[in-house]
Amino acid sequence: MKHDKRYWITPPELLAELTKEFNFDFDPCPYPYKKDGISIPWGRSNWVNPPFRAKDAVNGNGPTSFARKAIEEQKIGKGSVLILPVVSYVDMLLRAGAELRPAGRVPWLDARTRVPDKHSGNSALFILRGKNAQ
Repeated sequence: MKHDKRYWITPPELLAELTKEFNFDFDPCPYPYKKDGISIPWGRSNWVNPPFRAKDAVNGNGPTSFARKAIEEQKIGKGSVLILPVVSYVDMLLRAGAELRPAGRVPWLDARTRVPDKHSGNSALFILRGKNAQ
């Protein structure tokens, strides 16, 4: 089946609301794409709505490449707001006020053999504190 290349742009109301808060001065992923947003310098405050699939992007740069670039830009004093797809339970936990901590690649143990999985994906901790919890 042939891939139907479609593009999705940010609703103007959402972008206006975020621009008011973050004062964006650059978008490395405008539609239509003019340049590879990874290979050019970014602004002081960046709105990043990357292609969600690398195969839809200029030079194959999908969300992970843009996340890496935003981190590099942060190291030199630039800020970015990235919008990325997440599964519903992540959105639900964040809306409930969950504290988020990276856990990295957890070497999960096989329940029977206790042998660690060598191909674990990244994990995160979502912490919901009770009223009496520290």
